[in-house]
This record gives sequence, structure tokens and C-alpha cells, in this order.
Amino acid sequence: MSLLKEAQQLLDKLKTAHKKNDWPAGKAVLGQLRIKLIQLPAVPPNTGFSSPTAQQELLLARDVYEHAVLLALKSQDEAALESSFTQLKTFYADTRSLLPAAPQEWMFAGLDLLRLLVANRIAEFHTELELLPAEGMAAPHVVSAVQLEQWLMEGAYNKVLAAGKSLPPECSFAVEQLSATVREEIASCAEASYSSLKLADAQVLMMMTSKMELEQFAEQHGWAIEGDLVHFYRAAAADANAEQHLRLINQSLLYAKELERIV
Repeated sequence: MSLLKEAQQLLDKLKTAHKKNDWPAGKAVLGQLRIKLIQLPAVPPNTGFSSPTAQQELLLARDVYEHAVLLALKSQDEAALESSFTQLKTFYADTRSLLPAAPQEWMFAGLDLLRLLVANRIAEFHTELELLPAEGMAAPHVVSAVQLEQWLMEGAYNKVLAAGKSLPPECSFAVEQLSATVREEIASCAEASYSSLKLADAQVLMMMTSKMELEQFAEQHGWAIEGDLVHFYRAAAADANAEQHLRLINQSLLYAKELERIV
């Protein structure tokens, strides 16, 4: 059996593992496939190599790298996801003149942007966005990611959470992470703005469905709940630091005046 046929059979197994959400089996098959890809003469894109099966080999490799990303997304394996996206984007760029356009390239571009957004890697988000051509910028998955980022920057967190629930199935990995990112942003603003809030108001502010959920969140962030109030001690600590900084500034000004008088 030829290497290409063996690789195709392994790819079929990888697709089956993806459909079954079987990450361990998919990971094992993916390891075997990577070895097969190295043995194929046209992969990674060997522009100086020509054979009747060269394009088939490259198309198979592209399919493998795309499924590697999808499997890593479903397993929420950050390390595998990072390397899989890097490999796929590089492969797209290197084979653009050798293969027909990839039907799902801009979908994957949107997923990559969404991944960076939910991880709060905003600088990298904008770097990747600037590299996209006009065709990519108009793709639905990219448009959705850009809209979510704009709402996050505007503080329209209710819109972010509402949109997160209506994301396409392949974006489901982001819903929970997006909610966590939004709540962390709200928590940071609350700590900077209030020393305490009523529990009912804090629950509405944090967009939580129950008091128990708020209590667990408060415990994770070092907040104290007393009666019907939640106390943001970090805000109090920030106020104390501000007072200390003001004292230091006043003391420095006093020293400067004394030095001027002596001179």
C-alpha cells in the first residue's frame, strides 16, 4: 500500500475521532499522521518537487492540519491549539499558489481571532486582524469576532454574553471562556469603583443567575460577604495605596522646598 493511501486511511480515522469527540483516539491517530506527512515527498510544501500525486498529498496535509485544530478546540488543549493554529496558518500561506483556495480558511481565521479574544490577548488579536485581506475581513466568523471585540472594548458586556450564546457550533469552545473573560472585566471595574455593593446589585452587575454563584465568585476573588453586602477589599487597598502615594509626594515637595531655602 502506498504512503498516500495509508495516510488517507489514517485521516479517515482522525475524522471519525473528531465526530465522536474522542480526543485521546484523535491525538494518537494525529501522531501517526504527522509521521506519514513527513514521509510524503511534497509535504511540507516542497515547491521544487513535482509528481502526479503532489497536489493530493498537499490537500491531504491541509485536511489533517484543519482537523488537528478542530480536535484541539474540542479538547481545550491550549498547547496543542497554539501549535496547530500556527502550523495551519503557515501551511495556508506556503501553499496559496500551489492549491485551490481552502473553503474553510476564513472560518479558521475567525476561530483563531476568537481564541485570542477569549484569552484576553488583545494585542495579538489586532496583529492577526491586520494580516487578513479584504476577503477574510468580510467572512462571517471574522466579522463576529471583530464585533465581539468592539463590544468588549465598549463595555457592552450584556451584548457580548448574548452573542456568545448564539455563536456557531464550532465556536462553542468560546462560550464559557467568553463569559469568564467578561466577568473578570466587570469584577475589575467593580473593585476599582466600589468599596461594597448590595448582594442583589452585585448579582445583577455580574450577570449571575443565583446568589450561590456570586458567593463562589466572591470567594475566588477574595471578597467578603457580610449580611446583604459584598465588600471589595481590593478597592480599599487601592485607596490606601493612593493615600500613601499622596503622602510621599507631599513629603518630596517639602524636601524640595527645604533644599531650595538652604541653597
